[in-house]
Amino acid sequence: MTLIVLLLGLAVGVLVGLLGIGGGVVLVPAMVYLLHMDQHAAQGTSLLILLPPVGLGALREYWKQGQVDLHAGILCALGMLAGGYAGGLIAVPLSSRHLKGLFGCFLILTSFLLWRKPQAQNLTPAPNGEEPARG
Repeated sequence: MTLIVLLLGLAVGVLVGLLGIGGGVVLVPAMVYLLHMDQHAAQGTSLLILLPPVGLGALREYWKQGQVDLHAGILCALGMLAGGYAGGLIAVPLSSRHLKGLFGCFLILTSFLLWRKPQAQNLTPAPNGEEPARG
């Protein structure tokens, strides 16, 4: 069990650094299905897990490259602090079944929105003036 948890943390850490996704998108389903946790316990544990590594690990590399907007980050963090508290007040009284369904609907919606996003912004002009290359 300890090895599974360590490997899960490693895999999620790579995804956070590589894709910038919230680790909870991977951690919560993994804890529910691999570790057989209740939805509430998985979400609460995910919040505990994500505090230090997300705040320090991947941020360090982005900071070194000048890819962090400090002002926007602080303002959004303040909003997330208040929003996280409000979300917790809403989530804790819900049944695990309803909370799991809500979480699943959120994942489906975000997947759909990312999938149908227009690809126009991925066009890069060809150096010789030909048709833009997709990438």
